[in-house]
Amino acid sequence: MASLRDIKTRITSTQKTKQITKAMHMVSASKLSRAEEFAKAFDPYSNKIKEVVHSIAGSGEAEHPMLQSREVKKTAYFVITSDRGLAGAFNSGVLREVYRTIQEKHQSTDEYAIIAVGRIGRDFFKKRQMPILKEITGLSDQPNFADIQDLTSETVQLFVEEEIDELVIFYNHFVSAISQKVTNKQLLPLTELAEEAKGVQSAYEYEPNQQEILNTLLPQYAESLIFGALLDSKASEHASRMTAMKSATDNADDLIDDLSLQYNRARQAAVTQEITEIVGGVAALE
Repeated sequence: MASLRDIKTRITSTQKTKQITKAMHMVSASKLSRAEEFAKAFDPYSNKIKEVVHSIAGSGEAEHPMLQSREVKKTAYFVITSDRGLAGAFNSGVLREVYRTIQEKHQSTDEYAIIAVGRIGRDFFKKRQMPILKEITGLSDQPNFADIQDLTSETVQLFVEEEIDELVIFYNHFVSAISQKVTNKQLLPLTELAEEAKGVQSAYEYEPNQQEILNTLLPQYAESLIFGALLDSKASEHASRMTAMKSATDNADDLIDDLSLQYNRARQAAVTQEITEIVGGVAALE
């Protein structure tokens, strides 16, 4: 049985851990609020550029390789994870889904490549010697588009130059503060957008012409989809970490209660033993 000193040491240690997890919970809650504001602020831009691209693509007067599917010889997986752990199943859920997809669809490493955002994901793929085409780590908790502009631009250019034939993104979609969903969707080619746009009448007049504007806007639209997914993932990360730290704090409370009960029982047993020894000693003297 543990001594009183050992139990007291464990109580003190658990109380300090609880203070840390409680502080991290509060920090994550604050970051989540700001992340939601960032995501909402980006929506108007994303919606407007989609509307304009939708209008041009539906007119039938302009075409672009990014709107047309081709034989898939190589697929790129854009995987968004975090740089740090202590976020529950935030990273493991995405990585498990990506790994399963790759194992099912590909027989050789020549058939796919990975674009890794976040240290956790990068280390996961490097450990398994999976081909990493591009990577970025150390993004801030509220990233700006400038932080990943080079990465998104280079990723889209890989498709335009036919180095990859398909781009699929994996990330955690923010549903609510207590719910995040592992999501994957095809970003390139934009065949879904092309299908939706068929027959749509243009509500704009374009200068110099629709083709030149489409050539400029389509890469920007694809980049905006990646950035939007990153903002979504950041909100999910803060929510997941907030939930994990809340659970850890609650578990610390339960452990402290159990240890306190053990401590009180052990102390009571020690006092009872001392009283018994004193009574026995007195009886022996009589």
